[in-house]
Amino acid sequence: MTGVPDPRRAQTFRFVRCGYADGVAELVYAFDDGPELTERVRFPDPPPLDGERRRAFDAALRLLHLVAGVSYYKAGIPAALEIENGVPDAAAAELLDALYLHGLAEFAYRNGVDLRGRIRFPRDVQSGTPAAPLLEGGEPASRTLVPIGGGKDSLVVVEALKAIGADATAVWVGASPLIAGVAARTGLPMLNLARELSPVLFEYNRAGAWNGHVPVTAINSATLTCAAVLYGFDAIAFANERSASAATLEYEGQQVNHQWSKGRDFEAVFAAYLRSHVAAGLDYFSLLRPFSELAVTRAFAKSGAAYFDSFSSCNRNFRISGPKPVDRWCGQCPKCHFVFLALAPFLPKPRLLKIFGRNLLDDETHAAGFDALIEYRDHKPFECVGEGAEARAALAARAARPEWREDALVARFREEIAPQLDGSALGLEPWLVPSGEHQVPARFSGALDAIHGA
Repeated sequence: MTGVPDPRRAQTFRFVRCGYADGVAELVYAFDDGPELTERVRFPDPPPLDGERRRAFDAALRLLHLVAGVSYYKAGIPAALEIENGVPDAAAAELLDALYLHGLAEFAYRNGVDLRGRIRFPRDVQSGTPAAPLLEGGEPASRTLVPIGGGKDSLVVVEALKAIGADATAVWVGASPLIAGVAARTGLPMLNLARELSPVLFEYNRAGAWNGHVPVTAINSATLTCAAVLYGFDAIAFANERSASAATLEYEGQQVNHQWSKGRDFEAVFAAYLRSHVAAGLDYFSLLRPFSELAVTRAFAKSGAAYFDSFSSCNRNFRISGPKPVDRWCGQCPKCHFVFLALAPFLPKPRLLKIFGRNLLDDETHAAGFDALIEYRDHKPFECVGEGAEARAALAARAARPEWREDALVARFREEIAPQLDGSALGLEPWLVPSGEHQVPARFSGALDAIHGA
């Protein structure tokens, strides 16, 4: 047994303070009068901060403190939120209300709790917010941070930015050797930030605190906002495709989306907040927003050959604890299943089998996993995978190919499942057409063309 109090009995979650010195940001939280939870984010070789850049960084740090608190709040989900270093304005409070409610929707669904009506951040509705500074003096004038996750999506962004000659830097949070290796393979300058969660949180978890999925992309977005201001970048180009906006399921009238902080709604409100509250000239967007997962995968198949032997989308590589795959792909999880299926229409079969080391579509033990992907007798997995309709289209495309059609799961789809579906909705081509709904700045339009034309 541990000696920490049960956070589920707490009345209040407190945002105690945040600070920065010598490349280290400290974010401090607590439940009631319990032990402080201190998270640290380390920025290597930090330049000095002064003037308007210091003001912008302080605003970004404050935002990070409020956003990253979601990792700790969920341990107890108390009814009261207390911010001790200044109440946010209405815009910040509304952003946080949405983030905590929708970003924790999967957590709430899995734990059988209802957060609706429970999460309301305090807000200062009286005082106005000073205009965000327009930062100047960066050399060169336009510099882009590209978050690297080790998988195919961010590498499509990297190659598209290379195609237009953008000054880009690969950035990641954490100590994953796989991500470091993939980042090095890009040939871009690299920036690795360290995030150290409070050890008290793990004590709470061992004592039986609430636990579950948190909106990690939102936390990384706020972390990279601090980095962009600190190091003089004016753009953060994420790799979140349009499929990320689709809900995983609906539960008691609420949309539950595993990828909510990768979706269009979060991107829009977060980008607007950065421009109005942090730095007026800082662009935050996803370069892949116009594209489906299948369109992104096609681009990767054409432009990403240099990464075939190093990339991995298998999330078991990135667990904080637990076993990791010995060869980059576990072959068992929804991410492995989906990436295999999405690449199948765009790579020669022998090349795909070499990447994964096996044929996942010729193994009947994977039937339930692929059924979930195509939303047959199950909902879409709680994972960063494409929509059920595009998974069905990819499987239908393989069912039409002689080299695939007799594989166990392809044959099962062709004989058992496809006859129950509307054949006119199984085409691959509609998924390869980009949408016009995105917030990609005009200066990156050439990169969009590079992805679509890849």
